[in-house]
Amino acid sequence: MYTVFLAGGIASGKSSVARELERRGAWRIDLDQVSRAVLEPGSECLAEIASKFGDDLVDAQTGELDRGLLARRAFADEESSRLLEQIEMPHIRRMLVRMLEGEGCVVTKPAVCVVEVPLLDRLEPMFDLADEIVCVTCPVEVRRVRAIGRGMDGADFDRRAANQPSEGYLRAHADTVIDNAGGPSTLMDAVDAWWCEREGAGWACPVRPAGGKARG
Repeated sequence: MYTVFLAGGIASGKSSVARELERRGAWRIDLDQVSRAVLEPGSECLAEIASKFGDDLVDAQTGELDRGLLARRAFADEESSRLLEQIEMPHIRRMLVRMLEGEGCVVTKPAVCVVEVPLLDRLEPMFDLADEIVCVTCPVEVRRVRAIGRGMDGADFDRRAANQPSEGYLRAHADTVIDNAGGPSTLMDAVDAWWCEREGAGWACPVRPAGGKARG
């Protein structure tokens, strides 16, 4: 199975690309959902987090995590943020590996799996799981206009965009860059070209050196 990490900033069009690839037959995995799944009641990850950030994070009756309280504690300073990431990421990786190996939701593996990645910089230790990293890019000023047009507050967009990897980072770590500065039809044309090229090659996996871009 050809595994693609798909990344992009807020309002970049990443989700539109993911939906189109899913429509074409790709298995779509949202890493945000995986990160939530590892914190389900009774999970090992949740127990580790409670031991470091406080047992009161977990409801005694339901076992549910108070995500708001965790966010306030974990993001209070850089050291706490790093600690949360150190706890979560091994669990996220293990669950993602199990999914890619065919555990759970699919009976037959499709030719390609698209993993929708919210923050690519957090995934560097997992780059070895991807056959290709595809990044959807668009100038931040264009993304801001699009986000506001969908009802998002401008200040909220600015805050979120500032906490995401820059376009320079995405381009530097991408094997393929899909530019979405144009309209929807231009974006879909780029997706079509990408899909047809790889489908025509039989989804042959490129050689991806550790820490580097794919070759071939």
